[in-house]
Order: sequence, then C-alpha cells, then structure tokens
Amino acid sequence: MADKIQRTLAMIKPDGIDKWPQIEKMILDDGFTIVDRRRLRLTRQEAEEFYAEHQEKSFFPDLVTYMTSGEVMAFILAREDAVSQWRRLLGPTKVSTARRQDPASIRAIFGDPCFDTRNVAHGSDSLVSAVREVKFFFPDLTLEPVLTGEGAKEYLSHAVSPTLVKALTELCKVRPDDPIVWLADWLLVHNPNKPHVGDD
Repeated sequence: MADKIQRTLAMIKPDGIDKWPQIEKMILDDGFTIVDRRRLRLTRQEAEEFYAEHQEKSFFPDLVTYMTSGEVMAFILAREDAVSQWRRLLGPTKVSTARRQDPASIRAIFGDPCFDTRNVAHGSDSLVSAVREVKFFFPDLTLEPVLTGEGAKEYLSHAVSPTLVKALTELCKVRPDDPIVWLADWLLVHNPNKPHVGDD
C-alpha cells in the first residue's frame, strides 16, 4: 500500500565498496528510490558509536577494525516497506547461509565466501533503527514526509500538471528533434515559481 512508503539506511561496507555500482543497480532494479548517498571513511569513534549496541560482544573490536579499514557508501532508500524489502534484498547475515538459502541476494552474490561475516552490506533492522542510522550518516538532511495517495494527487494537480500540460501541448506543436532537451528548456523558461528579480 502507498501509505507504507518508508525510508531506510543501506550501507556498503569496506569489502563491497569496489562493487557499489553493481549493488546500486540491484537496488534500483528492485524498485527502490535512492534519496541520497554519501561515500566516506568512518573514524574509530564513529564506528564505535554506530555499532554501540554490540559493545559488550566479543566480536566488537574486530567489527570496529573492519568497518574502519576502508571507505563505506551510505544510502537513504525509499519505497513501500523499505526496511523489510531492503533486508530481503540483502539476504541472510552470514554469507554461507545467504548462498544456500537466497543465492540471488546481495550478500550471496558479493559477500566473501572465506569470511562469513564479511557480508558486504548493512541494513537497518527496524523503522526506529532506520531513523537513527539515517540521522547518523546524514545529520544535516531535512526530509519532508513522502506524499502518497490523495496528498500526492493534489500536489501534482496544483503544482505540476498545469505547467506540464502547457509544455507538452507546445511540444506536440513544435515537434523538436530532441524533445527531452526542448522540454527541459521550456520548463526552465516558463517555470511559474521562478523568482523575479526587481529593480529595487
């Protein structure tokens, strides 16, 4: 249902950073919208903060070392049921399990078969985690609520359709060789929200 559109965090880990274009293609092919992306290298302090829930576990020091060993790519993904759909596309946490149970998943395809925990990517495990993790990687980003259903229809009919109908009508009259470029230029010139610079 349209009212279940969510945002979630996806992160490609250091062992998968060279494969990010292929992983991004899988993300888009699966129906996600990429709201934003950011490539960075985590400091030790940032990795410890991000994985703070695992601080008491024996693997925590190795996890922090691994996550700071190279760059990562963080994405904000959006779609219906984004949290569960991204985890479905990721596949099981362990690479060997992913290869057995879900061979078409990201972890099965790109995970390191020699290291079960080098599973190439991370996904938020709940909406609460998604909000926290998106804020962690994109602290300055302000996200407006995603319009759906009647709200989206009303916005499009008032803010987009009148200008777009005029543009498409004119496009059909002119029939330019490159209609996309022509349409883009027309919309720039005839944008009703374009600021007007006064003389004062």
